[in-house]
Amino acid sequence: METGQENKVSAGTRIGHVHLKVANIERALAFYRDILGFEVMQWYGEDAVFLSAGGYHHHIGLNTWNSKGAPPAPHNAAGLFHLAILYPERRDLAQALRWLLEAEHPIDGASDHGVSEALYLRDPDGNGIELAWDRPEDEWPRDGNGGLAMDTKPLDVEGLLAARGE
Repeated sequence: METGQENKVSAGTRIGHVHLKVANIERALAFYRDILGFEVMQWYGEDAVFLSAGGYHHHIGLNTWNSKGAPPAPHNAAGLFHLAILYPERRDLAQALRWLLEAEHPIDGASDHGVSEALYLRDPDGNGIELAWDRPEDEWPRDGNGGLAMDTKPLDVEGLLAARGE
């Protein structure tokens, strides 16, 4: 590579699935399948399971290969801060919030970033989760030079819960 050359990943690049170490598969399934609504696509023996939205091979992998019965990783250690689940529409995020409230699952925070609305929580193994939807790009806040001007403001949770057909 030449000095001064910019490295830029292709704009079509996506981040695919996440594979999480969990202490208890059934407890993790009670969250990802039963609360968030992901479908089981395949078991890999008794120690791993792959889940999906809409029939994709897998968006989430869960395994106990090195973590069966283990405590959560410490919050003040290096590692995953959170994984983000991006819903296609605001109403989908609203539905996820309703399911979390019905299950009485704790929510750590709720923010409006201008470009997106997001809920923050932890799964049963302490993994950070962001549930979000992105506003259309033409609605993203911009500064005077046209650059992004993201922010962190309180989310209008009542407004989100009222979202049904948006």
